[in-house]
Amino acid sequence: MSETYDVIVIGAGPAGYVAAIRAAQLGLKTAIVDKEWLGGVCLNVGCIPSKALLKNAEIAHTLRERGKEFGFSFDNLRLDYAAAVKRSRRVSARLTKGVGFLMKKNGIAVHMGTARLTARDTVAVTNADGQTVELKARNIILATGASAMVPSAWDVDGERVLTYREAITQEKLPKSAIIIGAGAIGVEFATIWSAYGAQVTLVEMMPRVLPLEDEEVSTELGKALVKRGINVLTGHRVESIQRLKDGVKVTVSAEGEEKVLEADQALVAIGFRPNSSGLGLDEVGVKVNERGFVEIDERMATNIPGIWAIGDLTGKLMLAHVGSAQGIVCAENIAGVETVTLDYTMMPRATYCQPQVASFGLTEAQAREQGYAVKVARFPFQANGKALGLGDYAGWVKLVVDEKYGEILGAHMIGPEVTELLPELTLAHMMELTPAEIARNVHAHPTLSEVLMEVAHVAEGQGIHI
Repeated sequence: MSETYDVIVIGAGPAGYVAAIRAAQLGLKTAIVDKEWLGGVCLNVGCIPSKALLKNAEIAHTLRERGKEFGFSFDNLRLDYAAAVKRSRRVSARLTKGVGFLMKKNGIAVHMGTARLTARDTVAVTNADGQTVELKARNIILATGASAMVPSAWDVDGERVLTYREAITQEKLPKSAIIIGAGAIGVEFATIWSAYGAQVTLVEMMPRVLPLEDEEVSTELGKALVKRGINVLTGHRVESIQRLKDGVKVTVSAEGEEKVLEADQALVAIGFRPNSSGLGLDEVGVKVNERGFVEIDERMATNIPGIWAIGDLTGKLMLAHVGSAQGIVCAENIAGVETVTLDYTMMPRATYCQPQVASFGLTEAQAREQGYAVKVARFPFQANGKALGLGDYAGWVKLVVDEKYGEILGAHMIGPEVTELLPELTLAHMMELTPAEIARNVHAHPTLSEVLMEVAHVAEGQGIHI
């Protein structure tokens, strides 16, 4: 006999479980299905445990490389990488238990198993024991996320050649590693492993690290990574990966010349593919694009009435907080209550390497390409008292402003805790505030947030501490 709901959510990551909670809040009888875990990749093997490891890495780097500056000295400094990984697992477990609590609190039925659409309003869920239950709902939300993209010729074995899933849980620190891909995952693992003393080579096919970020930010980060002892090879294409008895051999090429790199491990971090196969999308007619991402409109609706999609599965902007925002909008559209339309260009983006990188909106180059007359304002952390006190003052804040109307078109930051500074600027943009109003907002002293006030003053031609 079928179980019937108003909403069934397939996938319990940050997009899916948030959509389920919002749907339940709006009075809809809701169920959620996941084949592996509550919290998805983000809470279990992604965003959350990696941030715990990055905190350990920050401390390790300070002790190893900057002890004298801070007045620390050691006869025998011992860094236990396994302990850092264990701590990250405890952090992850705590949050995933919290998601389970939220499901109970909101009366959401949880079904663990593999889901497949068998009709427009029907989901078959098969658990680990092979038992199948049929669920029915007027609305089905697809939130199955994405998985690491790996070329078929690259033999990932989880020991010598890894993806983020194996890398985030392994307790043994590689003595040397080749990281393929200098996006967020690549530069974050480069930060972690190098802080513990591993010899890291970062290989990126594009001309710069974090190639989707503002060019000046990418250039600045590349210099910072090299300063930390990381070998950065941009503009290099991976031709082959060969597993050896005690390591890996990676052949790369640049401008027609090949070179061979050897290390203990290789981490593949070149992007993601949607988890859209095996869902029964073809059978019910859900439209996907040539890359396998489910196509949606601004309401999060697919081409099939009653079937919706959110999160990484849509390929709009593959970030956990974007998926959560989509989940809320989707649930509100299903319930027929007032909601918003998301602007993916203006979504915040954060990378937690050292130094951190944060941004939203248009880069300077993009703004000019779109025909804006722009003015650009910069303010360095070196002129910020709190940053100097922290001993972490590399980097700067950059505002891209429409010269005609004063609209903030984008912000691009590299430096200490810039991921925490971003919300003031995204809120300012949403509320249509100009740099003049940010400059007039009194910021506590000494704080890192003062750089936002200072850069706003610069944008107004009234720079104070520069």
